[in-house]
Amino acid sequence: MDQLQKCDANYVPLTPITFLQRASAVYANRTSVIYEGTHFTWRQTYERCCRLADSLRSLNVGKNDVVSVLAPNIPAVYEMHFAVPMAGAVLNTINTRLDAKSIATILSHSGAKVFFVDCQYKELADKALSFLNGSVPSIIATIDDVDTPTGVRLGQFEYEQLVQRGNPGYTGELIQDEWDPIALNYTSGTTSAPKGVVYSHRGAYLSTLSLILGWEMGSAPVYLWSLPMFHCNGWTFTWGVAARGGTNVCIRNTSAKDMYRAIADHKVTHMCCAPIVFNILLEAKPHERREITSPVEILTGGAPPPAPLLEKIESLGFHVTHAYGLTEATGPALVCEWQTKWNKLPLQDQSKLKARQGISILTLADADIKDLDTMASMPRDGKTTGEIVLRGSSIMKGYFKDPEETSRAFRNGWFVTGDVGVIHPDGYLEIKDRSKDVIISGGENISSVELESVLYRHPRVLEAAVVAMPSPKWGESPCAFISVKMNSKGLTSDVKESDIIAHCRKNLPSFMIPKRVEFMAELPKNATGKIQKFQLREVAKNFAVSEKLPSKKPTAGSSAPSVSGQVNTEVPGYAHEQVLAMSRL
Repeated sequence: MDQLQKCDANYVPLTPITFLQRASAVYANRTSVIYEGTHFTWRQTYERCCRLADSLRSLNVGKNDVVSVLAPNIPAVYEMHFAVPMAGAVLNTINTRLDAKSIATILSHSGAKVFFVDCQYKELADKALSFLNGSVPSIIATIDDVDTPTGVRLGQFEYEQLVQRGNPGYTGELIQDEWDPIALNYTSGTTSAPKGVVYSHRGAYLSTLSLILGWEMGSAPVYLWSLPMFHCNGWTFTWGVAARGGTNVCIRNTSAKDMYRAIADHKVTHMCCAPIVFNILLEAKPHERREITSPVEILTGGAPPPAPLLEKIESLGFHVTHAYGLTEATGPALVCEWQTKWNKLPLQDQSKLKARQGISILTLADADIKDLDTMASMPRDGKTTGEIVLRGSSIMKGYFKDPEETSRAFRNGWFVTGDVGVIHPDGYLEIKDRSKDVIISGGENISSVELESVLYRHPRVLEAAVVAMPSPKWGESPCAFISVKMNSKGLTSDVKESDIIAHCRKNLPSFMIPKRVEFMAELPKNATGKIQKFQLREVAKNFAVSEKLPSKKPTAGSSAPSVSGQVNTEVPGYAHEQVLAMSRL
């Protein structure tokens, strides 16, 4: 047996690029991409990717070079998931919800050689580039709208021109090592410093197979891009739809009107999203709705969906599967795989079961709940809590340029998630709390530590603590508790909630701004002076985010009313742009 050797006939490095090559050969004339009036076949998509990869190579883009892109779910971003690794480079899709400083930090840390910018985000990109003090990516290109060109330009090149000038006969660089990086995705985690999560070709390939099998995605699905491709590379379905010879329905905005229209016009069969999208669909106005004539499969994650919400969305014709994952796990790591016997249960009980995080996907060797001090597994009783840990081929290579954080994340052969949960007798996992003070709002991770550091920069803030408060729309929203320094007259009442919010607006992305600021004479502390956040969480549970602007803003000398008095930090188009951004999925 030992004499048998690997050779080119029996060993080929795993890479999701092969899914596109196969789709071009097997499903050549099947529709691959739909975006408004633009339609491509799989043969055309493969040719366009070959052309773009060749153009990148002609610009001296090669192995391990980072290609960043700031754009919504449009055909160009989909094509780059194949074209960039075909050129040997590493794709970095940037969260379009970030502010200019955060984008600049990512461009700098990643050392991006190429920066593609969609015409919609030119102003944001310009501002981000201005923070780089000359150390900008050497190649900057605009992505004009392929369906309705705008003429907006940033940088030396335009995406479509690069595609057209490339050689359609170029088949890409040969992948020699499946451990080579294919993608770099940034997650803020629970600290202010961004962490670059590196995926390998092998991990991306295996994760893709696991998810299309675990979700039971059949041949020729019609997949609606309601999940941003910038999060975990669209949970790997950028590659997965090609593997199944399906159709990618791209939409620039995740509005109710656009989603319902796409579902009806193109007979969508599958889509992914955070639970916040359920609310967008449920709250659609009558003229925005379209009848759903056949079931639409939804894979959801980012925040546990409340059981009543699941009941409501499924009544419209959607069938929901719940998943749990992290950027570090290449997206979903657990899927709440449905059991036939559960169909006999009352709908309310079914919804509760469906809200659990579930069992591991096939590429995970194991998922468990452990005591991190002893690494002993917790009993499967659905009550005893411990840390959720994972291991398997779908786990990241590590954090880019950060060996210390990588070492902390990998412990005794496991990846430590930072989430606390239980494991039920049937082996299904359920999150009970987060060991790190993360607030998940609309699927987006919000670091309480980062938000508190901004609050402390306000000249009048003495103490600050941020916890989650319930939100009927976003699941969770940040609530800030602060105590204020006295002014020269010995007063604190001159500091208003609006002052704190204005300060946050200048220093944070809109989704991180507190929806409520509660003033206290002193924050609760233990004997060592540490702020007791668990007490504040109990207080915040009684608050709820109002969708209306406050009629009367509380001040430092008064306590905000329990329901009114919240600040609506949403901006026009917020739900239409990237409410789905999920670094925890």
